[in-house]
Amino acid sequence: MPSPWRSRPVSTAPPDAAEIERRVAAFLAAHDPAAVPPREFLRARYDAGLAWVHYPEGRGGLGAARAAQPAVDRAFARAGAPGNHPERNGIGLGMAAPTLLSHGTPEQLDRFLRPLWTGEEVWCQLFSEPGAGSDLAALGTRAVRDGDGWVVDGQKVWTSMAHEARWAILVARTDPAVPKHRGMTYFVCDMHAPGVDVRPLRQLTGEAEFNEVFLTGVRIPDTDRLGAVGDGWRVATATLMNERVAIGGQAAPREGGMLGVVTRLWRERPEVRTAAGHDALMRLWVEAEAARLTGERLRQRLAAGDPGPEGSAAKLAFARLNQELSGLELELLGEDGLRYDDWTMRRPTEVDFTRRSPGYRYLRAKGNSIEGGTSEILRTIVAERVLGLPGEIRTDKDVPWKDLPK
Repeated sequence: MPSPWRSRPVSTAPPDAAEIERRVAAFLAAHDPAAVPPREFLRARYDAGLAWVHYPEGRGGLGAARAAQPAVDRAFARAGAPGNHPERNGIGLGMAAPTLLSHGTPEQLDRFLRPLWTGEEVWCQLFSEPGAGSDLAALGTRAVRDGDGWVVDGQKVWTSMAHEARWAILVARTDPAVPKHRGMTYFVCDMHAPGVDVRPLRQLTGEAEFNEVFLTGVRIPDTDRLGAVGDGWRVATATLMNERVAIGGQAAPREGGMLGVVTRLWRERPEVRTAAGHDALMRLWVEAEAARLTGERLRQRLAAGDPGPEGSAAKLAFARLNQELSGLELELLGEDGLRYDDWTMRRPTEVDFTRRSPGYRYLRAKGNSIEGGTSEILRTIVAERVLGLPGEIRTDKDVPWKDLPK
């Protein structure tokens, strides 16, 4: 059903904090979280512009400042409002939505944003391939024009939550005769379309959170293309920058995340304390606090436009801290930390560090330095685009993709 909010005129000025607070109070007075079904509540919240308040009116927002969002979320949480399960749809909320907003057509925004935010449709990311991981521009999945659509053939890998996804953001090669960065196009792919084959990849934790996805003759209408033909690298770069902010730059309280897990262990289990553990925890506490405050500054910069390369530094710090903290937890627990809950292969519906065992956290954290861009690649981005150091020599920049060694 079309949103009633879309017919309203766009405000001449964004609402201030007091006006947003008034709108939240009025919405909750008209929609009792205890009485309104969760899905209906979330749809109404989107239509009222109280989903992403910094998004435009009619797109789940009010055109307000990004900094207003935490207060809105806290107000709904205090009222007992249902959530949209970001732990299950992180790719949709953190990557697909901002890319759609920046590059999508009005029709695409009407179709995809509302069910994405409410959690009715989960998204995944079809970027990496067996021969194109860190070097995404080397990808070989082909999309060939056929009438008013495209036919896609290829293989993607390390696709988180593909087994749960309704839609995917997909980058495919549409012109092999030009250099690799210029011959790609960006699409939205229906994960229920004929020819999409999702196969689980059992990982170190014993679970199958990741997948490989085979695309055989998958038809995508041209109306599901995002951006211009051949402009896929630019659109994908926007997605990747948002991904790194989503992974490493999320708003968190002091002692949040893995740091909170380890500090709680230290306070509640005095028998595990050691002098070496104390020194390690103090060092990681300071580094985590520095990363948290840097993330706050990054989010303030985001309010002025699209994310930049600084998000790579945030994600790089997140990966290292998560791995060191999960390792320290195991060291403090000793043999208790070696116990593992369940080695049977499961197909999880979310990634959750805080409610799992220390053994799971330690093993799963190993993936933090790979997902969302390997730490090695992120160091290169920070060096070149943040610090201004000389770029690496790249001999393949002007070579047509079809002539590159495969």
